[in-house]
Amino acid sequence: MNSLTKRPKILVIDDDILLIKLARNILLQNGYEVITAEEAPLGLEMAMKNKPDLIVLDVMMPIINGFNICRLLKSEESYRHIPIVLLTSRTGEEDHKIGKEAGADAYLAKPLNSSELLGKVKELLGKRNIEAS
Repeated sequence: MNSLTKRPKILVIDDDILLIKLARNILLQNGYEVITAEEAPLGLEMAMKNKPDLIVLDVMMPIINGFNICRLLKSEESYRHIPIVLLTSRTGEEDHKIGKEAGADAYLAKPLNSSELLGKVKELLGKRNIEAS
């Protein structure tokens, strides 16, 4: 990759610090720039300030849940183009439906599976023609 090529920026929002570290390491090792937030309000602020190329978002967090963050971002013209991957232990059919209605682009189950995460990230960024090399 030459110095003029921008690495895709991924924001990981999760209140589980170990999961953040794991996701960050997986993504960094595969050529992505990674920013993180350990709480929902900070994550929402970072999404608006940094305009990442993709967001990996936990559903079950205190203060604001991931469904609501997704809804807020997808309702704004400036952010609706950013793919959002919901990552959660809530894997029921109703939860998938809520995620889809909130505007999520993908829904991955915890525990984090590195190949699933990377596959989904590459797929969604590929649709936007943004790839890490």
